[in-house]
Amino acid sequence: MSSLFEKKLKKIRMPLTIKRFFNGSVHPDKMSQQQIETYHVESLKQIVKKAYEKNEFYRQKLDEANVKPGNIKKLSDLSKLPFLTKDELRGKPYILLTCDKKDIALVQVSTGTTGGEEIYMMYTWNDYYLHDLAPRYPELFEVNPGDVCLNALPYEMSAAGLAFHKTFMEGCEATVIPAGKGGAYSTPKKTLKMIKDLKPNVVITTPSWAMLLAEEAAEQDFDLQSLQLKKLWITGEGCSPAFRQRLENLWGATANFFYGSLECGVLGIECDHHDGYHLAQAHAIVEIVDPKTGEPLDEGEIGEIVVTSALRYDTPILRFRTGDLGYIESESCPCGVTMPKFYLRGRVVDQIKYNGTSLSPFYLEEFLMREPEIGNWFEFVLARDGDNDAIHVRCELAEGVEVSEHLADSLASKLEFASGIPFELEFVDQLPRPQGKTVRVVYE
Repeated sequence: MSSLFEKKLKKIRMPLTIKRFFNGSVHPDKMSQQQIETYHVESLKQIVKKAYEKNEFYRQKLDEANVKPGNIKKLSDLSKLPFLTKDELRGKPYILLTCDKKDIALVQVSTGTTGGEEIYMMYTWNDYYLHDLAPRYPELFEVNPGDVCLNALPYEMSAAGLAFHKTFMEGCEATVIPAGKGGAYSTPKKTLKMIKDLKPNVVITTPSWAMLLAEEAAEQDFDLQSLQLKKLWITGEGCSPAFRQRLENLWGATANFFYGSLECGVLGIECDHHDGYHLAQAHAIVEIVDPKTGEPLDEGEIGEIVVTSALRYDTPILRFRTGDLGYIESESCPCGVTMPKFYLRGRVVDQIKYNGTSLSPFYLEEFLMREPEIGNWFEFVLARDGDNDAIHVRCELAEGVEVSEHLADSLASKLEFASGIPFELEFVDQLPRPQGKTVRVVYE
């Protein structure tokens, strides 16, 4: 932690747990699991106590579950707490507050892509700045003074752009270019102009926007590899390893994933080995539960990701059901980071049903993106009644590839041979380019 940031921290209230575990010389990506668990237990006790005493919503939930703060004595007691769901938060801006409304410093809102009313997340200065920036991950997220970071994530209402903005600027003391994504001024053309003029060495954006920027660069005959990027960070959407490889080839840089959400903040950071996300254990306590029963699952079992924030005291997040699927493995990683890894397997609501089996769109995307004749833009087109004899893919072809019935049949055969699933391919000249999150699954 820099001396400049340390001076700022002195002006803000800091819980004793944060002071004890993150004093500027110890970083969570090198902590032992025993240290992390001790920190988690201490944080959990304090946050549950405050939630019960200062928040009517949580007090009622805990009373209904017959749980008192004193029942939380060890990390396994976390499973005694009731779940928090998206539906409980929709359209209720102040439901999580354990402080006065006048203490709120920032309000952000969900994108609404999962349906229903918006979710508002409130942050006091403490929850947003101090608790989010005090623990850093220098081994995983190596951004330093002198780095120039192009932040091509949405700023309007969303948590993404502003969250990385303050992390780059305040936490890392790097230079930030607030390019945004898909807004009135943040067009690919305008963003590429800034890239040419300011020559960033770190870029963070979504996979689809990184591809749009690469298309704009090709149109303007600008070689993105000339930037010699230190890192391309991609977040906000998932994508397959094969799609990521296409981005790396276009940008000439290693592309690592950063996983988080509006409700929970940062959850996982990928290292250069590209073998799962390292759990951001300074920020979150992550469980894997059975999506149907809610029962905790063992290591290696795929289930729903449930998150408890270890840093949010004024707007607690206790056992939040993310709707994402994944599993956790604690085997050591060659990168040297001590935090366990988890592996995403898509969203519960986005799974493609075929022949009685649920498939992740990213699993299917992987097979598509391995075929060089298929372009970078596609969508899976499914029947609304769920009766799909094959996976219908509407896609563009790579530049210079000619449309033919033979090509469609040939590619469909290759895809079925590789995946064991029949495909139907429909070639189009151009699919609409997304301004928000990319939608890979459409129903007709």
